[in-house]
Amino acid sequence: MPMVDPEIESAPWESQAQSDAPLYLQQIEYLFERSRFYRGKLERAGFATHGAVGGLEAIAALPLTEKDELRASRSAEEPIGAQLTAKREEIARIYSTSGTTGTPSFIPLTPGDLEVWVRTSARSYAASGIVRGERLVSTYNAGPFVAGAALGAFDRLGLCHIPVGSGNTERLMTAIELLKPTVAVLTPSYALHLAEWARERGKDLASSSVKRVLVAGEPGGGEPAMRAKLEAGWGASVTEAMGIGDISVSLWGECEQKQGMHFSGRGFVHVELVDPETGAARPIVDGAEGELVLTHLVNRSAPLLRFRTRDHVRLNVGRCACGRTSPRVRCIGRTDDMLIVRGVNVFPSAVREVVNEFQPAVGGVIVIRPRAKGVRQEPPLPVGVEVAPGADVEGLEERIRGRLREKLLVTTEIELLPAGSLPRSEYKSKLVEKA
Repeated sequence: MPMVDPEIESAPWESQAQSDAPLYLQQIEYLFERSRFYRGKLERAGFATHGAVGGLEAIAALPLTEKDELRASRSAEEPIGAQLTAKREEIARIYSTSGTTGTPSFIPLTPGDLEVWVRTSARSYAASGIVRGERLVSTYNAGPFVAGAALGAFDRLGLCHIPVGSGNTERLMTAIELLKPTVAVLTPSYALHLAEWARERGKDLASSSVKRVLVAGEPGGGEPAMRAKLEAGWGASVTEAMGIGDISVSLWGECEQKQGMHFSGRGFVHVELVDPETGAARPIVDGAEGELVLTHLVNRSAPLLRFRTRDHVRLNVGRCACGRTSPRVRCIGRTDDMLIVRGVNVFPSAVREVVNEFQPAVGGVIVIRPRAKGVRQEPPLPVGVEVAPGADVEGLEERIRGRLREKLLVTTEIELLPAGSLPRSEYKSKLVEKA
């Protein structure tokens, strides 16, 4: 699939800030005019007028926006929150987030905002290499959720969309068998579950019509071992996409080079990288790690300024062989899922990635079972690991424990579990059980 906006997606990244700067100034003026939330927030931080805020080069001096702040501004009279800037008659659609990290948020969109979301998502999915006329089967029950905007991107790209949804694996497999789509869109957890489901029933999923599997909704699709397992099970190329409901759906999308997900929101969203503990700015350079912070540049319904995504990422910068020039990210995990074990930050998805180095002996599914409530844990951290059917497990616990200690600096207690004993999810997997 050619780029959706080649003149934008292939433009030098070094000039992006210059392009964003006038849009940012207009957005700040709009916030002071229409956003009670940001007018008060910026005034309390010492910025009494939009002119006092300065240009884009000074954005790091502004306060960060926390999701809990937005939640706290909601009320029965203002269910969307005090950040709402559009009038009732200006709003074309209201989505909600999935609520996987708390109470769902309502996301309003003007017609222009909705167009931006669809265009961004189209850029993201086009990067995977899908081409006009292909048949795509999707498993998201996305109607009320922000992922619903991604469905519009499939139409924009000229695909034949087969929406099956989750909850009925038999129906999905029948659709694949009879309608012969070449693309499947689902979470990595569900993709893994379907590969296991097919194998257990003697079905050769790898010989199906599906040649591309596009995964999103949670970290995992970019983990080398997980990707390899999915590609073997499906006999297809696996790429991933990532969005953040409060900002835009499918804001990052991976191309066929598989070197991370390209930023797809150029001209619509400004990207920063910060230290997840201090909030201090970090440079966007090759190999940098930190938390993504995003700012709307053209949103007119409920713009967010320096919004903390809680996505902890590693950057890959420079021109890609696909021609796109925007930074690429690999999501290491979410800072709100992180555990601290005697001073060491531990991301559950990072634990899974290390464990999956022991394939084919392990099945790819893990669970962390903290002994105490809260983020801080004492070692050893209990980790349950599913083993593959018939695997040789002699010494496996010790080898996994040693590798986790070597790579993540965390002491663990490994429990090997029978294949299929941990719950599977048709949406987002839960890697940590509540204590």
